[in-house]
Amino acid sequence: MRLLLDTHAFLWFVAGDRRMGTKARRAIEASGTQPLLSVASVWELAIKSSLKRLTLPAPLDEYLADKLDTSLQLLPIALEHAVAVERLPFHHQDPFDRLLVAQALSDDLLVATRDPIFKKYGAKVVW
Repeated sequence: MRLLLDTHAFLWFVAGDRRMGTKARRAIEASGTQPLLSVASVWELAIKSSLKRLTLPAPLDEYLADKLDTSLQLLPIALEHAVAVERLPFHHQDPFDRLLVAQALSDDLLVATRDPIFKKYGAKVVW
């Protein structure tokens, strides 16, 4: 199973934060699961870090190098993902979430998120 982590899910999972949903954590850790972090989430982290709305223990590139390995891989943003955003209804305006939804729907991915808006788009969610 390929599982796309929403940005907060990634941060909470790698930090061992108790806010991480039990079902989502188990899904990420399950044998046969391929957890994915979208490049859109990396972009979001970079923006929030540069605006001082997020404090990471190291510069983003070092932080990610430490967290990304064969068990957690990056999901590139493909042209089909970007253009799929155009067809999404406007349930909300967050460009990062909209791109994650487009990736999940285009690639038939399960999404680890506590954000209920993903379900409005028809994305499969675990939390």
